[in-house]
Amino acid sequence: YAGSANLPAIQLAEKLAGIAYPALKTTFFTSGGAESNESAFKTVRHYWKRKGKPNKTKVIGRTMAYHGITLAAMSATGMSAYWPMFEPRVPGFLHIPAPYSYRFGGEIKPGETLGLAAARALEEAIVREGPDTVGAFIAEPVQGAGGVVVPPDDYFPRIRQICDQYDVLLIADEVITGFGRTGEWFGLNRWGVAPDIMSFAKGITSGYLPLGGIQISDEIREVIENAPVSERWMHAYTYSGHPTCCAVGLANLAILESENLVQNAARMGKRLLDGLKGLQEEFEVIGDVRGLGLMAAIEFTVDRGLWNRPRGVVYMFPPPLSITAAEVDKILEIVGESIAAVTK
Repeated sequence: YAGSANLPAIQLAEKLAGIAYPALKTTFFTSGGAESNESAFKTVRHYWKRKGKPNKTKVIGRTMAYHGITLAAMSATGMSAYWPMFEPRVPGFLHIPAPYSYRFGGEIKPGETLGLAAARALEEAIVREGPDTVGAFIAEPVQGAGGVVVPPDDYFPRIRQICDQYDVLLIADEVITGFGRTGEWFGLNRWGVAPDIMSFAKGITSGYLPLGGIQISDEIREVIENAPVSERWMHAYTYSGHPTCCAVGLANLAILESENLVQNAARMGKRLLDGLKGLQEEFEVIGDVRGLGLMAAIEFTVDRGLWNRPRGVVYMFPPPLSITAAEVDKILEIVGESIAAVTK
């Protein structure tokens, strides 16, 4: 924060250095996810201006994406229900189809997988807009609020290739997927892909106190640190690196490690997903079951279905990382009984 710091913030930043991806060792703290994504967007602009490419300001997101409700984050969000009462949106944000296996909204060419087709939509958007105008692509490793959209395994490796080819920064929005939710410490780890910027929140304190942040690559850090005074990264929040929140973050990470909660999320997530697939075999009204770690969802194929959050007939399951096998089984029992009652 303008050259000042405090001990818990320093200790937490040291703890986080390289924890997600080896090249992301520099952290800027915020109070939550929307602030983190706003910080990411401003960093993208700063980076490209310092690189002599000031026109690279556009950000490509995806339909069904959720990135926050501040103006720029809302504009990056691909869920139209959040827009009407606050428009006009910030210009320069556009969306491509999500890698939604159950109801993909794009074109799949002969011999092409869905994952490669969804990634091709990014390349086509970059070419259409002009690579010299596109600064970043932002994506959740697993789309959360949009309905637990788990991408095919060939999606993100191809996304990384496209971003490298057209000189576009990759922002991983790990606000939901970070710190164990997917059964990995961070979501993109599953596919061996590293972003240029990562935004985080929620899981770093398990929600007990408000804390978020971004991590940036060594390359971006060097560009920021070597800027002359007239081109400084002029950005901060009143509560950036708040010592109490950072102390809670340190304590929370220690608990995640000592109680093996990331590994528990992987084990219990498999149990939950297997159980939901069993319900799919039992009830024909369940059209799709999907999930990764302790992020799961069932999608109903009837008009009179089960509502939860704003996703209509998609019912989502985000239980705590400390959930037990007995509690998973109880969830499955309740859901099964509820579906049976409705379908009768």
